[in-house]
Amino acid sequence: MQETMPTPPPLKVLIEEMESSMEDVPSVFICPISLEPMRDPVTLCTGQTYDRSNILKWLSLGHNTCPTTMQHLWDLSLTPNTTLHRFILTWFSHNYFSIKKSLQDVQRTAFHLLESLNKVKGQARVKSLKELRHLLHSHASIRKTVVEHNGLALVSSLLGPFTSHAVGSEAVGILVKLDLSSEVKKNLMHPSKVSLLVDIMNEGTVETKMNCAKLIEILLLEGHVSSLSLLVGLLRLVRDKKHPTGVVLNGLMLIKMMCGSQESVRTSIVRIGAVPQLVDLLPTLNDECLEIALFILEVVSTIPEGRMALKDCPNVVINVVKLLMRVSERCKLFALSILWAIYKLAPEQCASEAVEAGLAAKLLLVIQSGCNPVLKHMSAEFLKLCSLNYSASIFISKCMLTTTIQ
Repeated sequence: MQETMPTPPPLKVLIEEMESSMEDVPSVFICPISLEPMRDPVTLCTGQTYDRSNILKWLSLGHNTCPTTMQHLWDLSLTPNTTLHRFILTWFSHNYFSIKKSLQDVQRTAFHLLESLNKVKGQARVKSLKELRHLLHSHASIRKTVVEHNGLALVSSLLGPFTSHAVGSEAVGILVKLDLSSEVKKNLMHPSKVSLLVDIMNEGTVETKMNCAKLIEILLLEGHVSSLSLLVGLLRLVRDKKHPTGVVLNGLMLIKMMCGSQESVRTSIVRIGAVPQLVDLLPTLNDECLEIALFILEVVSTIPEGRMALKDCPNVVINVVKLLMRVSERCKLFALSILWAIYKLAPEQCASEAVEAGLAAKLLLVIQSGCNPVLKHMSAEFLKLCSLNYSASIFISKCMLTTTIQ
């Protein structure tokens, strides 16, 4: 007796279950609005076909044009495209069982890899972790399998004081692809595990550095991570000129997240010598990194130790003044706040260095621009303070103005 194939589920269920294997779906089945397979294709008067829910949402927003051609819709009726619906259903039904079997095979492989982690060590363990990481990258559907089979706890337990960097790098690459439970996050916040993350981040490849930064960000969002070694490691990451911009940006963002949480962290930033190192980095940073670095320095300037550290930096005034006109309004506010903090401790020295570096001319340009009132007021007040140490004629000459503007 011939074996009959089981009946596939409805189209909606087919699409949902095959979501992680959509690479080979014919483009004609894809809705131009959502870029996902159509479940209920309907055709407009322009001849273009969309998924019903997506086009109804488009029309509900007040649009009276076709999203693809931008033609005016002279008729708002939607015609079911039964032929295309039949083709979509046939294609998904035909591929459903083969793809489902393939996914089951992948899930079994993931399960066996998890089992092997308890039995193997050394390079064999690294190999199993690497294979599991690649599976998670190429098959998002097995993430649930890994979690359900205690994969989270198992992989996180591999991170410890005696973990090799090879094992640690692969373990971190797996963890960032999974939804971590609060218990796992709490476990990863242990100082020994944080120290290991810092070491792996600084010694690993660019991909490993990015994965470590992502995992640290997840932990910071969960709660307070006050490890001094983390700050030291992040500073080391930021100041290494060999690192690409993306790595430096991630390092600065993590320091920003930490220093914005508690005053004790700002004090630690000062104690590890971060202030002069960040000041020296300012001229080398792109605009995105520069804004974050200035934010960190501005936050640090709110505590006495931070203001003193800024005052003692030999190049701080010159570096901050030089970048004043190449950055956003937000950066200008940070820069002026930093200069104010230094001025309060050493007014004559700060004013003299700032004016000699060309601050007066730049502040006048800020005042004349269409910037926000707070920035204008700060610029005008600081300009007045700087002028106190000069006669009117000398100060005007320092501003490097044309006769008309004078």
